[in-house]
Amino acid sequence: MTSSEKKAVVLLSGGVDSSTTLAIARAEGYQCYALSFDYAQRHRLELEAAKRVAEALKVKRHLIVRFDLSEIGGSALTEKTIDVPKDKAEEKGIPVTYVPARNTIFLSFALSWAEVLGAGDIFIGANAVDYSGYPDCRPEYLRAFEDMANLATKVAVEGKLRFRIRAPLLYMTKAEIIKRGTSLGLDYSLTWSCYDPTPEGRPCGHCDSCLFRLKGFEEAGLKDPLLSL
Repeated sequence: MTSSEKKAVVLLSGGVDSSTTLAIARAEGYQCYALSFDYAQRHRLELEAAKRVAEALKVKRHLIVRFDLSEIGGSALTEKTIDVPKDKAEEKGIPVTYVPARNTIFLSFALSWAEVLGAGDIFIGANAVDYSGYPDCRPEYLRAFEDMANLATKVAVEGKLRFRIRAPLLYMTKAEIIKRGTSLGLDYSLTWSCYDPTPEGRPCGHCDSCLFRLKGFEEAGLKDPLLSL
């Protein structure tokens, strides 16, 4: 198989991390299939960003899967009765913006599509440095999912394909991530990070995701293109 024939499924939310991950996969010569989710999240603006990034990076196909996690709730991102914490005014431990089992759900869809495509690599923008403390971003979780993927799929059991969960940003700071994406030509004005957009469709500037983004651009010595919104 030549490098131009390598296939990868890339989870794409439209944020800094997932968009940079897609840029990295593309730079490594993968034929990229981007996968996004409309799960009734509070910040559905990210889906428009995902479309923009997928088009700009010329993915082979961009699939948006729709289901309603607000029916389950349990997160400030899916339940309007739970406020998104601002300016770090949040309880200790796993934050209320954690969506129960979200990465497990997302990776399961990615695994299903990867099996159909014959794509051995699944890319996820998980990060264990500048992040909110979600348990499904930890390296041990990703290793466990990879083990499961190779136990639970027909192509793996038959020895036709072995799946790898790729998390190239796992040990990078947000500044390092932004510098890497910039070096690959990624236009961060296409991306979206805010968990709680204003009614006018602007970033709130105060949620965890906005604060990590701001910190990243400042430490990278770059201006966030969304600040002009």
